[in-house]
Amino acid sequence: MTNPEDVKLVTLATNTLARSGAAQAAALRDTTGRTYVAISVTSPSLNLDAFEAVLTVALASGISGVESVVAIGAQPGNVKAIKDFAPTATLFGANPWASAAVRHSG
Repeated sequence: MTNPEDVKLVTLATNTLARSGAAQAAALRDTTGRTYVAISVTSPSLNLDAFEAVLTVALASGISGVESVVAIGAQPGNVKAIKDFAPTATLFGANPWASAAVRHSG
């Protein structure tokens, strides 16, 4: 990962995961440079992985496109949620204790 903006997403997602204690956290950068973070949500009536949750937060803010998304912790299962909305978005998954992120082709 060489893009400093993507490294910022890793930092945001890692810090969110540490604060929340959730299984997953994700950070998303939209096409205007704004960033959003979210964690996985699990309750008796609602289950969202981190990709679904961060996309929901971003869409609620009125985004028109996604540049990049980073997931930290357990790998979110619904990569399709991001790719359906933004087929050219770059997706990364990283273990919070690893030194490198892995790019997902979707």
